[in-house]
Amino acid sequence: MEQRPEPFVDPGPHWGSVGIHGVPRPRRWDGVASAEAPGLTGDEIHFVALPGGDLVVDEDEPPDTLAPLADAVEQTVEPPYRAEAVRQGEDVWAVAARRVQVAEFEAEGDHLELVDTDAGRTLTVDGERAFGTIPELERLGRAEGEAYVVRATRVDGNAWEIEVHPL
Repeated sequence: MEQRPEPFVDPGPHWGSVGIHGVPRPRRWDGVASAEAPGLTGDEIHFVALPGGDLVVDEDEPPDTLAPLADAVEQTVEPPYRAEAVRQGEDVWAVAARRVQVAEFEAEGDHLELVDTDAGRTLTVDGERAFGTIPELERLGRAEGEAYVVRATRVDGNAWEIEVHPL
């Protein structure tokens, strides 16, 4: 009986082949759109739409010029959201948005982090350890479980963008 050699199997990646390879990246945007927005001066714009519809813009742009960008992205994403827009032509913009959680409360600093575990609770304000706690952050964290991390970034005034992660 004639013995045939085992066929060669190439385990390497075949990026040009049809199929799925590896773990897909998480989706970055919840909505993407394009819009005509005359009057904008920069080439990139970053803004947050608050629950009431107010827009907080990171760049210095003329008042009421962002409405077309917000209207376009709000066809698929309702406020609150964080958006980025990039100029594609003279007045044509691509805008992408992701949903965010927003809470209103009073606190010092611009970046907060509250970590609560079995080992204890730690509050950090603008990268520096602080004493005490912030009741609103505790409430948001406890809604996710006994151990959690809550991060808050000031959007404007007493409006904060919140991330809550159970541990």
